[in-house]
Amino acid sequence: MARYPRLMPTDPQLFTTVISRSERISPSFQRVTITGDTLSTFEWSGFDHWFRLFLPPAAGAPLHLPAVTGRGWYKHYLAIPEETRPHCSNYTVSDFRTVDGRTELDIDVVIHRDATGEVTGGVAIWATTATVGSPVAFLDQGPMFDPPTDLRGVHLVSDESGLPALRGILRDLDPQVTGTAIIEVPSGDDVESLAAPSGVEVTWVVRGGAAEHPVAEHPVAGHSAPGHGALEALRAKIAPHPHDYAFVVGESTLATEGRRALHRAGLPKSRITFSGFWKHSPAH
Repeated sequence: MARYPRLMPTDPQLFTTVISRSERISPSFQRVTITGDTLSTFEWSGFDHWFRLFLPPAAGAPLHLPAVTGRGWYKHYLAIPEETRPHCSNYTVSDFRTVDGRTELDIDVVIHRDATGEVTGGVAIWATTATVGSPVAFLDQGPMFDPPTDLRGVHLVSDESGLPALRGILRDLDPQVTGTAIIEVPSGDDVESLAAPSGVEVTWVVRGGAAEHPVAEHPVAGHSAPGHGALEALRAKIAPHPHDYAFVVGESTLATEGRRALHRAGLPKSRITFSGFWKHSPAH
């Protein structure tokens, strides 16, 4: 893969914002909404437009941000003393809107829990505990979804970490596009009604059991390990045409094995975008 995706901006902008609200939208997702005076200048492209999220290192701490010059920022980030360096993670724009002169951006954060049921992970803890007015910043990175001009059909695959990306892609696809979308989530109550072209078959995989949610179009039982159910569904369902395009994201094994399965089924590697968003540890 290229060092910089084709659609990544050459001069990405860093936006400073604050939290305006945070709410649980399903058992596995917390939606954090941010706003700010400069947010209206953010050039949202739709689809899976993503960004680098910067958070204070601790609740109530100031937010120290790296200088950004062109695409360069990481060396400046590492130069910030570790005790004051902000947390940095990659996220997708879940929604972006301006209403009554107020511009807002939604971030959907996956809620992980440890063996005792406590919320775990820096961003998940931040999303569920941060207060209105707390500082947040993000660095624009553009979309990854980049189909070729001779597109015939699409095949989209993700676990819960890629749901915001697939939601946006399905929403913004041309209505005439055909294909498949496979989305694995931890709970049947995470399944949602998605705006999608009528020719794209959406399959929900509920980890460890069958979906009970009434809007699941093709629910299937999954495995307990993240991504395994989606990968099994992919291998069972996909028969790509050489001019199709695939987008596979989520847990790293799902991304790499999904790409391998699609290529073995006849799809050229150049027509597959894949990215491991996180890596599952069996101990967790």
